[in-house]
Amino acid sequence: MSAYYRRLTGSDENERLRCAQAWSVWELSTSRLYIDPEHIKHAEEDTFCLQFARIECHYFVHGGFFSADTQLLDHVDRIRHIPTTIVQGRYDVVCPATTAWELYKRFPEAEFTVISDAGHSAKEAGTTSALVAAADKYKTL
Repeated sequence: MSAYYRRLTGSDENERLRCAQAWSVWELSTSRLYIDPEHIKHAEEDTFCLQFARIECHYFVHGGFFSADTQLLDHVDRIRHIPTTIVQGRYDVVCPATTAWELYKRFPEAEFTVISDAGHSAKEAGTTSALVAAADKYKTL
């Protein structure tokens, strides 16, 4: 990941763009259950793919700015008092459902919803619906 990040942020503009486009095509191809060719075309947009790939890779090379991979699980008691809804796409290959399940097992007070026809993207219909419903429920808190 560090080597790829160096390519995305290096001085060779052609290499940066080539790597950013490849990253973006991969990410956009894996984020939804049903691949949307129009969505993937964003990877052809230089500004979009450079921004998208660089910010995402920046978080990856810094471990999401967590002190440990299990930081959220280890410290769930710090957020247990906050009303929470976990929404997870069944076919999410970016953040597999097992990660949401592990969180829910440690945080059973949360509501847990698996969207049967969704991957990772919040823009999939079932996921969007569940997220809006959760936001509506919490908007008066």
